[in-house]
Amino acid sequence: MTTIAQGILSETPYKVKVLSHEQLPQIEKLQDEVIAALPDKKTLQPLSKEEISYILNDHGFMIGVYVEDELIAFRALLEPIIDDEHLGRDCGIAEEELPRVLYQEISNVSPRYRGYGLQKKMAQIIMGQIDLSRFNYICATVKPLNIPSLKDKFSQGLLIAGLKEKYGNKLRYIFFKKLKFEEPSFTEARALKMSDTTGQQQLLKEGFLGTDMFEQDGQWFVTYRK
Repeated sequence: MTTIAQGILSETPYKVKVLSHEQLPQIEKLQDEVIAALPDKKTLQPLSKEEISYILNDHGFMIGVYVEDELIAFRALLEPIIDDEHLGRDCGIAEEELPRVLYQEISNVSPRYRGYGLQKKMAQIIMGQIDLSRFNYICATVKPLNIPSLKDKFSQGLLIAGLKEKYGNKLRYIFFKKLKFEEPSFTEARALKMSDTTGQQQLLKEGFLGTDMFEQDGQWFVTYRK
């Protein structure tokens, strides 16, 4: 495995490596550990063995964080099949540009190594590995009220472009980001409760984009701008 970064977690050194098909058993083991620790198993859409294999077989990119020989975290990008469910269509990306879209896929951190910001560190590293001569866009989906994942996407500058049912009638925010363009400018802002699905969908139809989130009086809101 190729080491592409390294650092220290408190006093524990780690290395970030490019994963290959040989690490499939370690990836599955870590994913099972993460799922077992979730209070709500529905917050995570795990990758199947076939989906992991597809990414590792030159249809994306996956990095892993190692402490000695143990895989403690991984993050993946997927080069998706262009089909009717392609997220680029939900984001208004032109048909001819769909081959230039990557998906941010699953990000897993062992419960034993939370609190070190590994998800954010992995995001910075894996986004730095993208071939900008091939790809112009990143897309991703997140379940409403999955606060850690939503914060992760907003922290990278991804914007909400859709809110609809995906993956067999599961409600998801659809995020996107242009990789080689300046940040958009906005002149109008509205904040809606994250639980107000219909209101958010109406704003999205009107051309608003979700740009950030905040908590107020125990409820989460999304700020939409255009």
